Amino acid sequence: MTNARRPGFDGVRARRRRAALVLWAVGLAFSAAAVTLWAAVGCDLNDPDRDVKRLFPESTSYKTLYVSIAKKGGAGLLREIEARLGDPFTGLFETADVPYTMYEIYKGADLIGYIHGVNQKGRYGGLQVFLALDTRGVIRGFYYQKLTSRAAKAFRDPAFGAQFVGLSLEDFYRYDVASGKDEPSGPVSRIVNPDPASEDDFRATLRAAKKNLILVDEFLLGNRHLKFFKGWAR
Repeated sequence: MTNARRPGFDGVRARRRRAALVLWAVGLAFSAAAVTLWAAVGCDLNDPDRDVKRLFPESTSYKTLYVSIAKKGGAGLLREIEARLGDPFTGLFETADVPYTMYEIYKGADLIGYIHGVNQKGRYGGLQVFLALDTRGVIRGFYYQKLTSRAAKAFRDPAFGAQFVGLSLEDFYRYDVASGKDEPSGPVSRIVNPDPASEDDFRATLRAAKKNLILVDEFLLGNRHLKFFKGWAR
């Protein structure tokens, strides 16, 4: 007996292959679009009304600002910020076009501070480190909005976050994010890692705090702390 194919069978198979290819191409396009959108997402407060009042109980209102390195200075500004950080920007959340959401906090008509958060890669996943700052750029509050770490409980302990209060970018300029050293020894070196086995997440947190302070200095404070940075002259 011969294996005769049914009429049109080859055509049906060809149409199915074409349909499968079309579906694959559409899925790939959607995946690429999703990655692009994910890359362009900044770090917003989950509940601004609640969070602003918690971090600034005396506040009466706030203003939301959206800024980006690309719009203000592009590649040149990105290199400058990297120099101030002491480490290159890498990954989806550290591109020049990432929009940063910054909050100006008011009591009546008076500006009393700022809130800003950044995304940072940790050992097991992402971290979102938020700082509440006074108008001079001094930290008055620190917390994780998101934290993926085996030592999450220890890092979320208020006693750990309290160690950042009172520090500013002037203090963090001494901290080398690449080596994890504070030279000359200063306030950042006195921040105690609550879980020595999670050194990667501890250093990621310090890097996020320094990056956060640099961005606030650049976009909100008119670079008032740039004079303390010895590696760059505008």
